Order: sequence, then structure tokens, then C-alpha cells
Amino acid sequence: MISRRQTLGLFGAAAAVGLLPAMKPARAAATEFRIGWQKNGVLALAKRRGALEKRLADRGITVSWSEFTSGPPLLEALGAGALDFGATGDVPPLFAQAAGAQLYYVGLYRGSPAASAILVRKDSPIKTLEDLKGKKVVFKRGSSAHNVAIKVLRHAGLKPEDVEQIDLSPPDAAAAFKNGSIDAWSIWDPYLAIAEADPETRVLTTAEGIVDSYSFFLANRNFTDANGQVIVDVIDELAKVGKSAQSNLDETVKELSEITGVPVEVTRVTATRKGTDLGSVSTITDAAAAYQQGLADEFYNLGIVPKKLVTGDIIWRPKAS
Repeated sequence: MISRRQTLGLFGAAAAVGLLPAMKPARAAATEFRIGWQKNGVLALAKRRGALEKRLADRGITVSWSEFTSGPPLLEALGAGALDFGATGDVPPLFAQAAGAQLYYVGLYRGSPAASAILVRKDSPIKTLEDLKGKKVVFKRGSSAHNVAIKVLRHAGLKPEDVEQIDLSPPDAAAAFKNGSIDAWSIWDPYLAIAEADPETRVLTTAEGIVDSYSFFLANRNFTDANGQVIVDVIDELAKVGKSAQSNLDETVKELSEITGVPVEVTRVTATRKGTDLGSVSTITDAAAAYQQGLADEFYNLGIVPKKLVTGDIIWRPKAS
């Protein structure tokens, strides 16, 4: 299963240098809505159901989809105008904003803190969080797993420099974890649930009680400035998809399993984790805005983000109709 998922990153880290030049730049008058997606969550369900295609058809707007394995390359494409819309965890937007990417936060959904974790091998000598000191800890730099790793270390009284940080994409990290070349892996669902299904994997800790779980919908700034009502419609439609999915989890689990190729029993774990609410899609709340600013400040103070950010500068709120 893991080896199969290694084929999913058609864009991945090579997106910017290999495929982005072929993507068309954003246009002021939208006739196409270009979405970057990962194989999880509400956006994946909307793709399968054709929900956004139906919602935007009356506007004469077609929808195209580009798949990514993590948030950083997705936002690189979005900020460059090669995409119009996408979803990521909490950290990728910080790096994108610091790099001057032309994007807005336009929506959010709450996930389960238990859907992110630090994993070790079953026979690992690492028994406590403090045991991570001096060990090889892998995560995708600039992803939500980066945030989980930092906060877990802080929870244990450790600093980022107390461990050997290794930057790998989820598929590459999965392979390194399985062959024992790393000591610990910070990762999110569905990669987490896939790894958990292996009896040789042990969960050192989840993010419960350590990290809040926010994911964000982001949109290209130029596209949004010219097509604000399209963004309003899309967020509204995603909220409807999420509520429908949450109200019928048995069917949702089957759908997500077919989307990801992850077995139904593993997918059920991801869909039923404590705190999961697919129907929590909304525009940006004050609580989420405050959370994101706090995260930006923390990463700047740690020297991870290269400049001080005001995340509120790129939070988009729809105009009252």
C-alpha cells in the first residue's frame, strides 16, 4: 500500500520546475477554476461527487484538478497563479506568505488532533517524548507535520535543534520509516492510519492536547479579487458536501477508500477519529485567525519562517451582499 502511494505525487516537489510552466496563468474573467487537491477530506469528496462542477456550471466555469502529496508545492503553484484554489494544513501558508505568494486564506475546516501523530517502530528504544533527543525525526518541512513535531518537542521540554530533523515527503518518509533508517515520523492521515495498520508501528503520541487541528482553503489573490462570488459559492458548496458526508459516514468511508486506495477498515479509522467533523467548513473565524497569527509568531521566533508575518493581511472575508 505504501509503495503504491509513492506513485501519487504527480506534482510533488517537482511541480514547480517540471509541470508548472505548462499550467495556464489565472485570468480575471474566470472560465476555468483550477484546484490543487490532496487525497483526503472534503475537497476529495467534492471532486468525486462532481459537486463544484455542478455548482459552477451555470456560470460557464469548468473545473480542473491537479493532485499533490503535501501542501508546500501546492501553495507554490497557487501563489504563482498556476492554480486558483487549494487546501493545506496550517504551516504551508506561512512559508508561502513569507515568500511573497499571491494568495488569501478564504476558508477552513477543523480536523481531529488525533489525525496527526509521532510514530516509532514497535521495537524502538524510544519510549517517551524525552527519548527523542538526539534521534532522527522526519517530517515534510513546511507542512502541518512540521508544526506537530515542533510542539511535541516543546511539550517534552526539548528544542528543535535537540533532534536531527529530516525533510522528506510523506511517501519517501513512509519508505524510510518502514526500513528503519529513521527513528521517528511526524505524519497525518491517511498516511498515519496506513502506518498504524502495520503491527510493527507504534504511536508515540498523537497531537491531542498538544496541537489544535486547523486546515485551510486558500485561493490565488488575483483570481479572488476578480471572482469573489465564485469563492463564496465554492466554500458554501464544500460546506454542504461536508455536512452530507458527516451525516452518512458509512457511505463516506466507502467513497474515501475508493479515492485513496486505502482499505475501508483503515479509512474508517480516519473518518471516525475523535473530533473529526467534515461538516465544519466555514469562512475564516476569529479563533482561526488568532491561531494562525500565533503560529506565525512562534515559527518566526524559532527562526523557521524567515520574516515576521501579519497573517491577517491575507485573510479574505467575503463582502456583504
